[in-house]
Amino acid sequence: MKKSKILIGAAVLTIAGFIAIAADHIDAPAVASGTSDITDIYAFQGEDTDNIVFVANVQGLIAPADTGAASFDENVLIEFNIDNDGDAVEDLVIQAIPRDGKMYFFGPIAPSQTGLNSTILDANGFNSVDITAYGSPAVTNTGGGMTFFAGPRDDPFYMDFAQYGEIIAGNATMFNTPGADTFAGTNVLSVVVELPKSMVGSGDSVNMWVESKRKQ
Repeated sequence: MKKSKILIGAAVLTIAGFIAIAADHIDAPAVASGTSDITDIYAFQGEDTDNIVFVANVQGLIAPADTGAASFDENVLIEFNIDNDGDAVEDLVIQAIPRDGKMYFFGPIAPSQTGLNSTILDANGFNSVDITAYGSPAVTNTGGGMTFFAGPRDDPFYMDFAQYGEIIAGNATMFNTPGADTFAGTNVLSVVVELPKSMVGSGDSVNMWVESKRKQ
């Protein structure tokens, strides 16, 4: 097995009641504007309330004119890490990696090694979905009780960075109502997996974080 180096990890989420959000747009110099830059991670209860949905968005600030040519990097693996006993160590991982127009998903499964070098990619246990083309209806696929999606989407995160800068500089004390959406009109590449809550743990909360790992 080849080891992969982590380039960015978004904040750990404690998902009490299985609803949480975290964001990190182009804050890490090592991956800024690169194909492994994680912009946001989301976790929330599915329409089927027995399910939980995990979302990882990468490659932020894609202009609509450039979205058709944007693609997932086949050398970058996206890993959802799930801690279901509160010790801040992953008990399960779900991995996603693109190949030839498809996104392949592995897990959830307990990794043989925790930390940055965990590798599963079990050829005997995977699901896949066609990567949705920009401007096309969403393509999803189901397998093993899970549903999968991968493709471009409008960036759903709202943040007024200009006003935030004014607050940090001491020129303002609060955000405007309404503010200016810094990410309006820009797109991201999304990886989504929906699965039964019973597959991630038996308690009422889990921790989740996402790592992108580039092939070395």
